[in-house]
Amino acid sequence: MTITQKFKKKNSLGWYNDYKKGKHMKVYEAGNPEAKTVLIQPIDEQSLSTIDKQIAGIRQMTENDFCFKAIIVDNWFSDLSPWKSPAVFGKDAFGDGAGNTLEYILDLCNDGSRTYYIGGYSLAALFSLWAVYQTDIFAGVAAASPSMWFPGFVDYMKEHDIKCKRVYLSLGDKEGKTKNKVMATVDDCIMAAQKILTERDTDCIFEWNPGNHFTDVGKRCARAFSRLLVTK
Repeated sequence: MTITQKFKKKNSLGWYNDYKKGKHMKVYEAGNPEAKTVLIQPIDEQSLSTIDKQIAGIRQMTENDFCFKAIIVDNWFSDLSPWKSPAVFGKDAFGDGAGNTLEYILDLCNDGSRTYYIGGYSLAALFSLWAVYQTDIFAGVAAASPSMWFPGFVDYMKEHDIKCKRVYLSLGDKEGKTKNKVMATVDDCIMAAQKILTERDTDCIFEWNPGNHFTDVGKRCARAFSRLLVTK
């Protein structure tokens, strides 16, 4: 594990502290630090224990050299949400911290000689899709099982132009089979998203995966990034 320092100070726990905004962030870096291709993925602290297995999976699927940067977010429902929305399950409502999170990520993407890709799983995949509507710094987005049911997001895609040319989407074939009425719309939402992207001449790859939302998370993410690299 390599922790890379990008912000003003680092405390004993390895959190990077930007005192101007009072925000904490940890970055996990793996792969070749000098590689011209950089893969960026927001994750939560719990996922850090399995990220090396995912990175190994990417290496098995592509010969492309890459540097991998995992951005560990503090609050999954706030830091990755593009706008506020009521809780869909449990008690955790969605915040509007995506803008701040993207600002930190962009600070890692300041080398014009490198090619950057962003991706993630679930709400992090939705965040990554939202991010490529905000900036053209990313060559592609790897969205594995994105939370396409997020209220208002498909309409947002209809009303705005994406700023990258390569998109990977995937979904488990059992993800829509849920009693939760909002989350049950995920199949229709991701198909609508694919249609929007295709009609706008985006190079969009869509794949169904076997299983529900919690099946083979690392493998799905590895395939998402590797498909972007092999079609480069």
